[in-house]
Amino acid sequence: MRKLIYYVAVTLDGYIADPDGAFDFFPLEGDHGPWIVENYPESVPGHFREQLGLAETPPRVFDTVLMGRVTHQVAVDEGLSSGYPHLRQYVFTSRPDDLPTQEGLTITPEDPVAVVRRLKAEQSGLDIWLCGGGALAATLIDEIDELRLKINPLVLGDGIPLIGAAAAEPGASAMPLARRMSREFESGVTYAEYVRSA
Repeated sequence: MRKLIYYVAVTLDGYIADPDGAFDFFPLEGDHGPWIVENYPESVPGHFREQLGLAETPPRVFDTVLMGRVTHQVAVDEGLSSGYPHLRQYVFTSRPDDLPTQEGLTITPEDPVAVVRRLKAEQSGLDIWLCGGGALAATLIDEIDELRLKINPLVLGDGIPLIGAAAAEPGASAMPLARRMSREFESGVTYAEYVRSA
């Protein structure tokens, strides 16, 4: 069965974006960059792929990406219909008619849990990338199989958390994790993989 993997950059204090949803403060320079491009070429947005020599590079880990409206809006604000045209894309929003569409892009108000369960049940394909944001991660917390985090040497103080507040509601269960591996870079970024331990 395909896995749902939450692969995202995060600050030391647990934020994936500032309060307005911007995440351009994460450093791209440094020795972590080439490693990420090599190991996750599909995570490079479509409009940068050609200049990085990735136009014909097939995906290694993910063939499908999921995101919430705020995460997708970053591409829309740049004049793009989508950020990842080389992947199957699902954008979850209560206002699907407000967004431009294109082939391979599904904009839907459907329950994300139902969509993920369908995708996981597919017999073929690579894993599923949960790109963001924190509210969608909270909705899908029981479906997340792994976290793969790019932990950046930054403290933001406020912003969009890795997992939104819905996951911390009274009665919500903790998500026990075991660290599978980690790698430290001279840039100060640490890449770490966590899997469910129970």
